[in-house]
Amino acid sequence: MQHPEPSVSVSSSPYFDEAHSADVVNARMDPNADVRLKKITSILVRHLHAAVKEIEPTHEEWFAAIRFLTETGQMCTDWRQEYILLSDILGVSMLVDAINHRRPSGATPNTILGPFYVANAPEYKSGANICLDGKGEPLVVAGRVTDIGGTPVPNAKLEVWQTNDDGFYDVQQKGIQPDSNLRGVFTSDAEGRYWFKSVKPRHYPIPSDGPVGKLLGAMGRHPNRAAHLHFIVTAPGYDPVITHIFTPDCPYLSEDAVFGVKRELIAEFNKIDDPDAAREIGFKAPFWSVTWDFTLATSTNPTRAIA
Repeated sequence: MQHPEPSVSVSSSPYFDEAHSADVVNARMDPNADVRLKKITSILVRHLHAAVKEIEPTHEEWFAAIRFLTETGQMCTDWRQEYILLSDILGVSMLVDAINHRRPSGATPNTILGPFYVANAPEYKSGANICLDGKGEPLVVAGRVTDIGGTPVPNAKLEVWQTNDDGFYDVQQKGIQPDSNLRGVFTSDAEGRYWFKSVKPRHYPIPSDGPVGKLLGAMGRHPNRAAHLHFIVTAPGYDPVITHIFTPDCPYLSEDAVFGVKRELIAEFNKIDDPDAAREIGFKAPFWSVTWDFTLATSTNPTRAIA
């Protein structure tokens, strides 16, 4: 004789069953646990269980996922964060960034920090050249830092970094590139102006020799990032800006591997063939020039909750 399945009350039953799996797990949390932690964990459990139910993975597929996560952690070092790469290629990094940087119209938009930012880069006077290995096509970057109303922001700190012409950041090539190659910190003047010398950025692949690279390949995606320069712009009283500027001629603008391109961040790069203009800044013609202004929004600290 078959007995009917007992009716499961989510609020009273501590026992696992497929239909109410997420509710049973979430009900196990201590009522006195941190409120924010409980909210985040319960949402993650709910969506994770829903995904598993939709996918219906085999044991082999589930263990493959566990191995992937294990290998991702094993790939992490002081100079390589494979989990950041995973977040990047799934678009999660850009989504988190967008949620946390909703700025008023006209303000320079954010994009992702990336895994190769290094604090305490060398500080330079305006006009210095941050390219220390001599590779690449010479570039001059100049512009202003203002507020949304167009008022200059003096003494703004501009941190800049990029790959060299071989497509690597200095920290990826210790002993090959000079330390702090293509990194520098500049300060805007009384009129909010800044300028420095570098090389034209080029596209490059994110590290693809690990589990994240294998996942990209399995999905039929390439690992290339669109050519860009990184910036962090800060000034007291203003919302910090973490952003890029992109070259308009890069073939990967519309398919950046980490979804970092925003239309508003595509700059105009001009090739200058004038020998006199080149001599004036210590270059040989031709060289590239880009003018880029940063517009800062007044600092706010909105509180946000997960609905």
